[in-house]
Amino acid sequence: MNEKVLKLLNEQVNAEFYSAYLYLEFSNYYASVGLDGFENWYRVQAQEERDHAMLFYQYLLNNEVKVTFEAIAKPECTLESHMDPLVAGLKHEKHVTALINNIYAAAYEDHDFRTMQLLDWFVKEQGEEEKNASDMITKMELFGTDAKGLYMLNSELKARVYSAPSLVL
Repeated sequence: MNEKVLKLLNEQVNAEFYSAYLYLEFSNYYASVGLDGFENWYRVQAQEERDHAMLFYQYLLNNEVKVTFEAIAKPECTLESHMDPLVAGLKHEKHVTALINNIYAAAYEDHDFRTMQLLDWFVKEQGEEEKNASDMITKMELFGTDAKGLYMLNSELKARVYSAPSLVL
């Protein structure tokens, strides 16, 4: 496997763990303001991001590559309104999409079709992640300023349960 691709994949393991930290920070914010549905949604999202990290980790191990773990940065974000985590979440998902695209470009350049096949799942996943983040913003804009609407949206988000990814490596 190409050294550039290996380096980017290893960095992605750490980036996915950072995503989990960030979403736990969002969950923490919503717990502190009594929005347990939003808190649940982001806690589930954090678990999903940890699993993404582990998928990259396992892929590297399957290719006899030792993963190098770096320090996970503390999320630095200002969360002062119910909308702040949602906007930051969409921005972050777009950043992660760019990271995945960079790995894909490097794998494509090296004709690393096995890595490209792995990344196909993540490309699709990032499309879903960005849509979910955008939909959350839309729903908050529509219903978030009305107490009953916010209550119903919070109740909807409280029903989310974790489902592990079904990607075979």
